[in-house]
Amino acid sequence: MTIIHPLESLLYDLFPDTFGDDQKLKDAAQRYYSVGPYNPKVTILNGNLVVEIDDDTIIQQKGRYDKLTALCERGHFTQAKRDVTELIKDSPQISEYHRILGQILSEEGDQEGAIDALIDALRWNPKNEWGLLMMGNIFAKYKKDLETALKYYEEVLRIKPDDHITLNNIGANLLQNGQAKEAANYFERAIKINGDYPNTQYALALTADMQGNYKIAFERSLIAIEKNNKRDGLYSNSLHLAIDAGTQLTKDIDAKEIVDKYAKELYGKYGKPIEIIEDNDIPTAAKLEIAENHKRNYHLVKFKSTYPAVEHLMMHELIHLELAEDARAEDVNMLYITKQHHKNSFFFALEKEAIRLKKQGISETNIASFLTALFEGINRQNFNAPIDLFIEDIIYNRYPNLRPFQFLSLLALIQEGIEATTKSEIVKNMHPGILSKSKIFNLINALHFKNLYKVDLIADHKPTKLEEDQAKKMYEEYLEYRKDKAPGEEYEIVQHWGNDLHLDKYFELIPEAEHRSRTIENVLEDIENDPFQINETDPAEERKMKQFIQSHSTGEVNMAV
Repeated sequence: MTIIHPLESLLYDLFPDTFGDDQKLKDAAQRYYSVGPYNPKVTILNGNLVVEIDDDTIIQQKGRYDKLTALCERGHFTQAKRDVTELIKDSPQISEYHRILGQILSEEGDQEGAIDALIDALRWNPKNEWGLLMMGNIFAKYKKDLETALKYYEEVLRIKPDDHITLNNIGANLLQNGQAKEAANYFERAIKINGDYPNTQYALALTADMQGNYKIAFERSLIAIEKNNKRDGLYSNSLHLAIDAGTQLTKDIDAKEIVDKYAKELYGKYGKPIEIIEDNDIPTAAKLEIAENHKRNYHLVKFKSTYPAVEHLMMHELIHLELAEDARAEDVNMLYITKQHHKNSFFFALEKEAIRLKKQGISETNIASFLTALFEGINRQNFNAPIDLFIEDIIYNRYPNLRPFQFLSLLALIQEGIEATTKSEIVKNMHPGILSKSKIFNLINALHFKNLYKVDLIADHKPTKLEEDQAKKMYEEYLEYRKDKAPGEEYEIVQHWGNDLHLDKYFELIPEAEHRSRTIENVLEDIENDPFQINETDPAEERKMKQFIQSHSTGEVNMAV
């Protein structure tokens, strides 16, 4: 078949950016009219672009070629070598047949034979990029002749200067051969062409890691995760590299010095000293005990040493103290309290759970302890979840040197949360309603971790669609508050989320100033009048009544209702 195009404006519309450059036009036409390895003959003659396509060869051999490539992909090189040898006998002018033979010989360990076959491929088509690339790989990997390898690599790039994948492949081959410095040059060139290619971001991270530059390795591996929308092997490798590089960084950064310096700043600003101690018996990874709440003249931060990057936990609790002090300065700090009637409401809601456990032969004492643990645990989550988001945001933006610590610490906490809500024995024995609410709080933490570090652990929680949608809705509310948060506004989210998850019967937020103003006489009087808190009002019910009255306070509604 022969195709003839007059060198007129229509032709340059078909092949844009080739006007005035005959070679560029011929190259574009050859790429377009090639069928697999079968390249047309393209010439410019008498004011025409002439394309000659060998139909007969394509018809006769394309099926055989497709079978050949399938054999190579499956690693059946013995049969593939027989087939490609026959194709070369029939059509020695097709460069790609020689290139495939070179690949097969190289896979079999015959590098000299592979070079000879690739030379034949390049004699028939000097622009066979895969042939050039393979030659470079053989000289780099097997001949240890980097100078010759680079000549072939650069020839590939002369043909395709903007091919970031080729640049990445060249760099990868150099990196495999320990040529980290040379590899980095090609990766940098590739990233300038396409910064969204995760393979190159990971390669740059790996190169930096090999050279001992753990900061760049950590940052690049996180970018590779961000750019990769698949949970594939590359994603997993990028995450492992981020963990390894982050762990190395934590050895080089004196995070304790940063924490101690900040603790002294808080002491100077608010007037109370802060002690930080190890306590592996606390129920959470770390805990803040505010001086006034424990009748001390100092604040106390406790942490579990069994957690990775514990300096992050220390800083987290100090930021928590800062938020409370900022709210105090505006007289808007709130205390999260639970009383007996809150606990009674919780126990009543889980009455069927208690009956089920009793039928299993579990003692009432153990049942009460179990339900109490659930009550305290879900309240801890309800109080801490929204406040923790603000704290982690502050740490991330204010202390970039602590990011490796924050990354490793949050990753461990989220993975712990995943296990706590997906492990089969827990799922089997846990009250489904409480488990679901706990999972939603964990999902919110995972959403924030994804926001900060681009690592997506949402699916690992095995959420239902309703749980995931609820978590996203609640997290979006946090994002709105984050834009211009005022002191104490975090408590509004605590209340909102408690309402959303129907946990508002189990806690109460009261102004700290009001609580501090109560004297011992007030407390004793309350105990005398109502020792078992029978007559105490339920704040959750009061809020609902208030909302009802406000929403129905028009003349259309009989207020007697």
